[in-house]
Amino acid sequence: MQEITRRKFIATATVATGFALAVQPISAEVITTNAKGLVAGAVKIPVKDGEIPAYRAAPTTGENFPIVLVIQEIFGVHEHIQDITRRFAKLGYLAIAPELFVRQGDVSKLSSIDQIRPIVAKVPDAQVLSDLDATVDWAVKSAKGNADKLAITGFCWGGRITWLYVAHNPKVKAGVAWYGRLVGDATELQPKYPIDIASKLTVPVLGLYGGKDPSIPLDTVEQMRDRLKSSSSKSEIIVYPDAPHAFFADYRPSYHEKEAKEGWKRLLAWFKQHGV
Repeated sequence: MQEITRRKFIATATVATGFALAVQPISAEVITTNAKGLVAGAVKIPVKDGEIPAYRAAPTTGENFPIVLVIQEIFGVHEHIQDITRRFAKLGYLAIAPELFVRQGDVSKLSSIDQIRPIVAKVPDAQVLSDLDATVDWAVKSAKGNADKLAITGFCWGGRITWLYVAHNPKVKAGVAWYGRLVGDATELQPKYPIDIASKLTVPVLGLYGGKDPSIPLDTVEQMRDRLKSSSSKSEIIVYPDAPHAFFADYRPSYHEKEAKEGWKRLLAWFKQHGV
């Protein structure tokens, strides 16, 4: 009965409208990108056990678009993540943000991060990686995406996933991880952290981290840098000394405009450098 209910939930789930409840009130500095000249909105991605919702944005005209997977924060694919996909689309990318928590629950309707964490803790890494494979497949077959020009970027929870996905799928050309956790205790559902795959990495990843981020100690960033030296990926990590956690999140008090804009420029240059 539980499986039937879960399948039904997946089939009826949609991407969030507006901002997640847990992040209210929204900062006056929030960036809003319109959809003029874009095809933007919710889509369904076929996966192993049904369909998952996603938000995608792409130019209205053209084809063979470079693909960017945009990986959510703990708050799900709410308005901030959707806006980021539109920013990419304005630059000629097909950007897709799949709802990766959908089987475990709708985090956008929860009022506090303490309610969200237990749901996210139940999300298996294997499920996430499989869903991202399916998203890439959909992008190529159904949305005019170019399989040879694939990139990924993620924020916070999605930052960790960015590192893990490029290790899982070496066809990715480049990744950019924003303040994703690097070290942690392995569990059955989350058996590896970025530090565990760093030395074998082949895909170039740019890590963007805050020097004043209490959730990601700088000694773990240095451990990651050290492990990356023995890889062939030519990955790099940039630390912004005065930036806190979530410094790119323009809808939250943590936003640091200078570092956010600098990081975005670095991301675009990194993608271009590696052919995306």
